Amino acid sequence: MQRSDAPEWLNPLIAALQQAQAGLLQALHGLGLVPRVDGQPAWPWALRLSGENLLIDLGQARGLLWSLAALATAAALLVLALSIRRTRWPALGLAVLVLALAPWPRADLVLVPARPTSLHASPTGFSVESIARGSQAYARHCVACHGADGRGHGPLAARQSPWPPNFTSPLLWRRADGDLLWTILHDTRTVQSETGPQAHGQSGRLSSDDAWALIDFMKAQAAGQMLRIAGTWPYPVGLPDMDVRCAGQPLRRLQAWQSRQQRLRLVAGAAQVQEDPRLVSLQLRPDEPAGNAALDCTVTDPRAWQAMALISGSTRLEGMQWMGDRDGWLRALSRPGAAGWSEDDLVCRTDTVAWPATGPAADGLGALIARMDAEPVRFVKGGFVH
Repeated sequence: MQRSDAPEWLNPLIAALQQAQAGLLQALHGLGLVPRVDGQPAWPWALRLSGENLLIDLGQARGLLWSLAALATAAALLVLALSIRRTRWPALGLAVLVLALAPWPRADLVLVPARPTSLHASPTGFSVESIARGSQAYARHCVACHGADGRGHGPLAARQSPWPPNFTSPLLWRRADGDLLWTILHDTRTVQSETGPQAHGQSGRLSSDDAWALIDFMKAQAAGQMLRIAGTWPYPVGLPDMDVRCAGQPLRRLQAWQSRQQRLRLVAGAAQVQEDPRLVSLQLRPDEPAGNAALDCTVTDPRAWQAMALISGSTRLEGMQWMGDRDGWLRALSRPGAAGWSEDDLVCRTDTVAWPATGPAADGLGALIARMDAEPVRFVKGGFVH
């Protein structure tokens, strides 16, 4: 998550850098100047803009903001110079002075190494179907080195140099998804397999669709492992998209509610819970319910059950509840047997903010929702706003 003391203009600034690059790439592709790699236009340069370092050094971020303002001012002066002849030389001189005095940030903080796929966007939508597909790919191609839990202790790990990375570390969460895709498919390092040395990159053995699904699986797996180790989700994970069936209505996707920025509560098993107007409640079952469901809307896809077990780091889901915020991030988890919601159930939070103690709340759910809304997720991954 983003630092809690970050100013309000920082995320829009980073998003503007991201959109400018994406727009430039699409324009180049439209003109036929860049090819497609792994299904999307390829970034043609060895460097790209990144906002991640700007989160650390706010002085450089402010400098960049003022420099962009200076650039816009210089552009306006140039238009003025071209439009009105008598102001041409004063306007041009002032434009040069503005650019010369601008506090341009250090290039090594704004520019980072890039791959052809660095700006690729995942087409999966982080769905339970994609996580299930990624689980199969992981079992075939990754578990021998990275281990069943993703922490780098597979049976072939000791043969590798360097040792396989731990996916529960910040490494997976800080890198852009497109950079992860490139590593999975095109990494030229040699690794030791059961049949001998081979290239780490899985191009030719794994399709780009399988690689995107593998990334989704690794995110879900890492979230569950971090929850088991630390008791929190220190890096945000989304509520996976899945099929939902509501009484008297056609089947629809969970994304239909997320796109309307509605809070969602997912209840595992046959627990009896009350509907609440502050959120949409869905019942998760591993298969078709034998009788009437406790809630009007149900999810009975076994892949959804398995995905939530993976994200929660537990196979004991009966009675567990999850809550997603208006932006689709999973924020709170209530364990089986809990008496009700409270602020302590917020497991994806900004720990750097000292939240005032309010004492026992008569409405624990209301207190939890208030804190979720007061601490929105501002997530920057690989320098990109999510």
